[in-house]
Amino acid sequence: MNFKQLICIFTLAATAQMAFAQEKPIKLYPDSVPNSKKAPATYVEKTENNRTSMVTDPVLIPFYPAKDKANGTAIIICPGGGYARLSMDNEGVNIAKKFNEIGITAFILKYRLPSDEIMKDKSIGPLQDAQRSIQLIRQRAAEWGINPTKVGIIGFSAGGHLASTAGTHFYNAVIEQKDTISLRPDFMMLLYPVISFGEMAHKGSMHALLGDNPTPEQIDLYSNEKQVKATTPPTFIVHAEDDKTVPVQNSLMFYYALLANKIPAELHIYPNGGHGFGLNNKTTKDYWFNSATNWLDANGLLKK
Repeated sequence: MNFKQLICIFTLAATAQMAFAQEKPIKLYPDSVPNSKKAPATYVEKTENNRTSMVTDPVLIPFYPAKDKANGTAIIICPGGGYARLSMDNEGVNIAKKFNEIGITAFILKYRLPSDEIMKDKSIGPLQDAQRSIQLIRQRAAEWGINPTKVGIIGFSAGGHLASTAGTHFYNAVIEQKDTISLRPDFMMLLYPVISFGEMAHKGSMHALLGDNPTPEQIDLYSNEKQVKATTPPTFIVHAEDDKTVPVQNSLMFYYALLANKIPAELHIYPNGGHGFGLNNKTTKDYWFNSATNWLDANGLLKK
């Protein structure tokens, strides 16, 4: 192979990678963002070290699988970051590409982070964006080659709190519903998720969402282990026992609540791995995404 051929191959590969990673973002609210106040001049979206903050115009960033692989399942990805920032690569782009490999259409949700500066009620801001994402994907399912009965959500850390809120609060619409489109995700996947705002809370996430003095009613409402019902979607959970940021009890409490309500669930707990490992827990040769793929397959979510 000569030098020119090598250059051509590298150029084609780079072009393909750019096309793959740079799908045009889809605005959740093309007209006006609900529950919003005019942002101060200093409140401008920024990205530093692949972490995005100060989002005022939430979007879905789509990643489409190859047409011959696409199976009609879609998943919304909620990156974590303590409800203060979004880990867009480690818990976004890297995850979306893996879902594409197994035929799933992935949408990274760049959601608004709770802020009194830009929201009338910051406690519902992120949930509005998650509910709108589910609604929008089902509205445009035919256009995107998606089965509207196979729309799931995955969340990491505080993004796991948002995903579990979407999966347990769907009966309470915080967005406008002009039609009868369901806001219930068909399945949930939670990675080292913030679940409880009780004794095992990640205080930073709780304070960011509810402020410094939440009422007991707010704490209970957003302690999602208390919101599981018989209609909660099937759930896949991963956590590390030595997680010092979000105690593993968050996942355990949610799993027990799922069991109590006879919801199909699968729980993977690693002895080590800490917090925020994304795709790769470097302390083990086990690869949680393989287990997740098997779980999705067992639930009929990889069939065309």
